[in-house]
Amino acid sequence: MSPVKKQLTEIIDFLPEQEQILLYEIAKRFIADDIATADDIAAINEARKEFANEETIDHNAINWD
Repeated sequence: MSPVKKQLTEIIDFLPEQEQILLYEIAKRFIADDIATADDIAAINEARKEFANEETIDHNAINWD
């Protein structure tokens, strides 16, 4: 579980149950519906790992023209 997701879950768990239900429904709207395959999930996990290990390309190293 990502640190942000863990923190959000802990915060939501402190709220009254009725408010938790509302917040979980709101949070669902931000979960991408187009991630459907195991390959998609594997690619996202790999990208997250590369980012965490600072294996990404510097923004200024890209020719944006």
